[in-house]
Amino acid sequence: MSKKILVVEDEQSIATLLKYNLEQSGYSVITAHDGEEGRDMAVDQRPDLMILDLMLPKMDGIEVCKELRQQKVNLPILMLTAKDDEFDKVLGLELGADDYMTKPFSPREVVARVKAILRRSLSNQEASEAAEEETEYKEVGELKVYPEQYEAYFQGQLLELTPKEFELLLYLTNNKGRVLTRDQLLSAVWNYDFAGDTRIVDVHISHVREKIESNTKKPVYIKTIRGLGYKLEEPKVR
Repeated sequence: MSKKILVVEDEQSIATLLKYNLEQSGYSVITAHDGEEGRDMAVDQRPDLMILDLMLPKMDGIEVCKELRQQKVNLPILMLTAKDDEFDKVLGLELGADDYMTKPFSPREVVARVKAILRRSLSNQEASEAAEEETEYKEVGELKVYPEQYEAYFQGQLLELTPKEFELLLYLTNNKGRVLTRDQLLSAVWNYDFAGDTRIVDVHISHVREKIESNTKKPVYIKTIRGLGYKLEEPKVR
């Protein structure tokens, strides 16, 4: 069954171009032409991935992304913008987007990014199969991560994680006790370098901490190693 892609783009020519190239690559494509329609279709149709323009009528891409994450709709989001604006880039990713592209772009590059985002989710599950033969989950303190189910629980409660937050937490869990640099995390979780912008790692670490730390200013699970990066470790028993 082909993956369903939702394209939210108000410029008809760009939407048509993306739809054509994605369908030629074997994807099923649905389109929306304003933010409100895109948000509603993401909730109702549950696509496998959304391509979301930043500047949209009725509701911009940032607001769409924000509302979807608030509603716990955790589909991967590839954001598009005509503005090469560093603030927009970081803000979009901070709100839960998985990737970011600046116009103008080639349709081939968009298709490649879509494939990479979808492949990362699949490869994470495949990479965990060997470990899954011995154990159904990774456990650190009161945290349990289920790679095959793409779920994580803390103190018995299911965590609401975006795809990137889960991939980051899984990578940290698989490397428990190891100090991981921001560049290592950026390469492993995002697969390529966001122009060396490791702030994206810091933003996602902050989001994950909010969900598993009782005091984010004094974390006991994800420790900051000054001058190096981060380390996930077993909390010390008091």
